[in-house]
Amino acid sequence: MTYRISLQPGDHDFSAEADQTVLEAALAADLLLPHSCRDGACGACKGRVLQGRVDYGKHSEGALSAAEREAGYALFCCAKPLSDLVVEARNVTRAGDIPVRKLPCRVQKLTRLAPDVMLLDLKLPASEDFRFRAGQYIDILLADGQRRSFSIANAPHDASHLELHVRQIDGGRFTGQVFGTMKEKDILRFEGPLGSFWLREDSSRPIVMVAGGTGFAPIKGMVEHAIHAGLQRPITLYWGARDRAGLYLDELARSWEAALPGLRYIPVLSEAKPEDAWDGRRGLVHQAVLDDFADLAGHEVYVCGAPAMVDAARASFCTDRGLAEDSFFADAFTFATPAG
Repeated sequence: MTYRISLQPGDHDFSAEADQTVLEAALAADLLLPHSCRDGACGACKGRVLQGRVDYGKHSEGALSAAEREAGYALFCCAKPLSDLVVEARNVTRAGDIPVRKLPCRVQKLTRLAPDVMLLDLKLPASEDFRFRAGQYIDILLADGQRRSFSIANAPHDASHLELHVRQIDGGRFTGQVFGTMKEKDILRFEGPLGSFWLREDSSRPIVMVAGGTGFAPIKGMVEHAIHAGLQRPITLYWGARDRAGLYLDELARSWEAALPGLRYIPVLSEAKPEDAWDGRRGLVHQAVLDDFADLAGHEVYVCGAPAMVDAARASFCTDRGLAEDSFFADAFTFATPAG
């Protein structure tokens, strides 16, 4: 069965099959709704169902609470129509200006950044003009049709290659390949760019960036784009990890303070080891932001990391520090369940 969906604002109309999510149907119609994880974990695609009924699908309670459901909200990456719908989403744009494409790429370099983090450098075909926004991600396409999502860690002006930061996952199929059998000159296929987690440049508001672990990857792309573009807005960057090894590009992040006037970098460790000889900030990375900012009204915040960190940041920044919901941009990393 096919349902009709009316999207506000903008009076956009598109159709959706019963087995399609609202987000899938919107993207198929070249309408770009805010989204990131596509797994019900980050809450970036949250919007209101003004008319009609949906199947809410599986999602994190932190990303969509029972009270929000009662108030008419749904996660469009999970929600499937049960009738014609009228829905409301923020920041609706046309996706056609940067097309989503499927392309081959060649493994150009494998660099171990930490015991469990590999930099995967992918060379793109010279004949292809691949465009993306700073902070977006791609899906690596596996032979059996499965996908693995990774943020792009380089900036759009350096688009002859793609830099990914891959964390090793016990039993992980693709990460096992990256850390085990993958070698230079191997050929992969990917689809992208994907996601609505990118640096907004049509604003003068100061920026707070919060990265957890390899959530640093898209933040790196954003900062390097800001340096290239000569962005003049104040940026405070927090990077949280368990131990010093988790800050796998710490020296690079420290160098940005000289490269971009107005940028301040604050690393935070939650479980520093004695051998780390750490004299910096300690604790949870989102708590460090709360300790430093009594008021986030008038700011934009970009958060990338584990769903629990993203949920905690959203709740505390918006409820306790006055951050506007539409000024919170997030990308929550989820991992595929290992086979078997």
